[in-house]
Amino acid sequence: MAEPSTQPEPTGNYEIIIEPSKSWLRINWREMWEYRDLLSILIRRDFLAKYKQTVLGPIWFVLQPLLTAVVMSIAFNKIGGIDTDGIPSLIFNLCALLSWSYFSQNITTGAATFTANSHLFGKVYFPRLVVPAAAAISNLFALGLQLIVFLAFFAWYAATGSNVHIGLSALLAIPLFLITGIFSLGVSLLLAASTAKYRDLSHLTPVLLQLWMFASPVFYPMKKITENATFGWLAWANPMAAVVEATRDVLLKGGQMSPELPTMLGISTLAAVLALVLGVIAFNRAERTVVDSV
Repeated sequence: MAEPSTQPEPTGNYEIIIEPSKSWLRINWREMWEYRDLLSILIRRDFLAKYKQTVLGPIWFVLQPLLTAVVMSIAFNKIGGIDTDGIPSLIFNLCALLSWSYFSQNITTGAATFTANSHLFGKVYFPRLVVPAAAAISNLFALGLQLIVFLAFFAWYAATGSNVHIGLSALLAIPLFLITGIFSLGVSLLLAASTAKYRDLSHLTPVLLQLWMFASPVFYPMKKITENATFGWLAWANPMAAVVEATRDVLLKGGQMSPELPTMLGISTLAAVLALVLGVIAFNRAERTVVDSV
């Protein structure tokens, strides 16, 4: 005969209710904090899974932008003859790729939030914003690795007497990377919500990023476009243009910026905040029915 249980009976009734958010702009920060363990797991997963079972592993985080800088230095600066303001073309391009690579990686991973995680979303509940947030934080580690490589090249060029300068203004790169992170997260949320409904956008996103990269002063100085009165204003309309140009100024030119650049950075900051607000609204709206649509 089974002995009676000695465990105390529950002293209260507990009920957990999961319901969709009633506000499109609402972010439950308390709930996000409660799922911080999941956030850390997803950050680790995103960082390790990209080049899992490859020979070089995380080295690809550094090798890809480095190879891109080398190829574009040859194509744009050596063959195309585009001037780089007296700065060696390799480090000129490598510096701009710091912010641009972080931007494009966030969009690439964040835009696929619903389509790549539909199997997970349909089985268990957790704040969906954790996934794109984890991707943006995970990509910061890749940015850190690329920054180390950039500093190594900078030290070598500075030792050989090249026209590169760095000072305390280099600390301004931190808010520039923050603007990049906010803007890319907002754009990725907008694309994630759109891709969940229109799957063709998943194929269009890499093309848009490629065109956006060439529209930004990654492989050429901004003055090449702003000298043209017809297209100068259009170049500054790109929020990433000011960020990329300013990153190069604070890391290679000792903080010497053109007069209009601080104003353009302010506009880029406003654009980043606006993109994030619109992205959260679209993302919250899409997540209500995303399990049924993907």
